[in-house]
Amino acid sequence: MQEYKKTGDLQLLGKLYEPYMPLIYGLCLKYYKDETKSEDAVMQIFEALITKLRVHEVSNFKSWLYTLARNHCLMDLRLANRINTVDIEEHIVESDIFLHQYNSSDAIPEKRLTQMEACLDELSEEQQRCIRLFYLEQKCYREVAEMTGYDLNKVKSYIQNGKRNLKICMERRVE
Repeated sequence: MQEYKKTGDLQLLGKLYEPYMPLIYGLCLKYYKDETKSEDAVMQIFEALITKLRVHEVSNFKSWLYTLARNHCLMDLRLANRINTVDIEEHIVESDIFLHQYNSSDAIPEKRLTQMEACLDELSEEQQRCIRLFYLEQKCYREVAEMTGYDLNKVKSYIQNGKRNLKICMERRVE
């Protein structure tokens, strides 16, 4: 490992990684339950090692590699399971508010849209403004910050808290 850090020789890294490949494959298979996806992940993890090993101080390679592989699989699964948006009457509304009740292929009833609009009105002015710009007008964080004059971290906070409050309000209205 030290020699790889000094030279950057990928053959050295390959020799270091090779004995662990079956273990990493088994771990990935446990998460993905798909052989091809697991094989791909083994190679992606190797590619990640190329840069990560050069910047991280690793004292126990086996446990560090296990954690790296596990995190890789979990992050990949989170991204794959996340549905970002659903097109609704030319507007984009974050769909995870509705996931507990509707599949992405289902149309969201007018009643739910009316409830969502009412819940939006219950949010603080800052949260409302940021949510509308970010989700309905599809502005990025930076654009929302420029348009509102809020600090970038405040924009992220308003969106996160507003989304949570909107979800709570929507769930309350379903009950």
